[in-house]
Amino acid sequence: MKDIILKAENISKQYRLGQVGTGTLSHDLNRWWHQVRGKENPYLKIGDTNDRSTKGESDYVWALQDINFEVERGEVLGIIGKNGAGKSTLLKILSRVTAPTTGNIKFGGRVASLLEVGTGFNGEMTGRENIYLNGAILGMTKKEIASKIDEIIDFSGCERYIDTPVKRYSSGMTVRLAFAVAAFLEPEILIIDEVLAVGDAEFQKKAIGKMQDISKGEGRTVLFVSHNMAAVKSLCTRGIVLENGKVVFEGGIEESVDYYASIFIKYLEKIAIHSDPSHKIRIHNLKVSYNNRFISSSQTIALGDSIEIHLDFEVIDTIYDLSIAMDVLNKHSELISHITNEDDGINFSALKKSKKISLVIKTNEIFYVPGMYSINLWVGSSQMETLYTVNNFFNFYIEQSTYTKRTKPLPSHSKFYLHTNWFLNKDEND
Repeated sequence: MKDIILKAENISKQYRLGQVGTGTLSHDLNRWWHQVRGKENPYLKIGDTNDRSTKGESDYVWALQDINFEVERGEVLGIIGKNGAGKSTLLKILSRVTAPTTGNIKFGGRVASLLEVGTGFNGEMTGRENIYLNGAILGMTKKEIASKIDEIIDFSGCERYIDTPVKRYSSGMTVRLAFAVAAFLEPEILIIDEVLAVGDAEFQKKAIGKMQDISKGEGRTVLFVSHNMAAVKSLCTRGIVLENGKVVFEGGIEESVDYYASIFIKYLEKIAIHSDPSHKIRIHNLKVSYNNRFISSSQTIALGDSIEIHLDFEVIDTIYDLSIAMDVLNKHSELISHITNEDDGINFSALKKSKKISLVIKTNEIFYVPGMYSINLWVGSSQMETLYTVNNFFNFYIEQSTYTKRTKPLPSHSKFYLHTNWFLNKDEND
């Protein structure tokens, strides 16, 4: 017999776009009239799927639709999907932060959640006081919390500031303490969102090790959301893949990650998506050249070769402190490289109306392991305001070349190829 600790049945979440609340007075009256007659809410029958890249036809959108899954005690479930797929909405429902529009969830134990930095913390209270507060919320006695508090403080690495108000903590300190509280106060179900990305590498390693101890050593259940597929593979035993608010795959973690990769490859094959929220610049040219010729997307590039990105644009309205950045993502939607104009000492203090800029960005040798990659463009002001974006303006496939002499394929779970030179010292007796 399966020991099911969490069961989600027909979970859906509907939002109305454009405003806060249930909508117009006429919609509220219509809902009330249907309720009086014992009929279903009429607005549950309408609504677009949660696809941010397309223009909708309805004022309603389904952030989640008909989600069903079970989690066994001691299992570590990875929840995978692109940004906007519905992962965080699902975790908020599971954590009882928000209620589902339809469906219900059955729990077989106490739940602790770590959804975003500072969730559940009172900024005016000290770190120590927040530990007791969170423990009380979880239903623990003061004595039970006191027996764990030294371990929590030690794991968090915040001992020096434990009696300082949390509002003075950095985001990294806050997430360290929040994770320590959630992990050590012994919930039966631990829900972790992407927040671990805030911590440094040392803390992430400690946190993943602790989650492994929780699930394998203590038999507790973990629900884990991350874009770090290496962490997902090392930690999770099973996965579900979300796309546009629906579960599109459920199975072993290796199969789940592979399925997610296939979704992202399909996304890479789509045309570039432009967004111009500011109307302050006009892009005239955005192309990529390889081996002295312009190439289109979905081209193959040899390991160790370089590319040139050509960007020409015109300033429509005065811009101060212009920033240009590009992200390179792999097939798992993981960030592989982030480049900006400041990397090579290029700065734009003030660009006046009608100013035209022509840029060529030449990379050094590209040492990504063979696979599919995509480049996104971001143009902003003072690294804060977004002026223009182009998602997936260029995608390409790296193939293994003669740059490496190995006869076997480079391992796909690696990120970079590190080029080395090997020298054999001859024995004097040879």
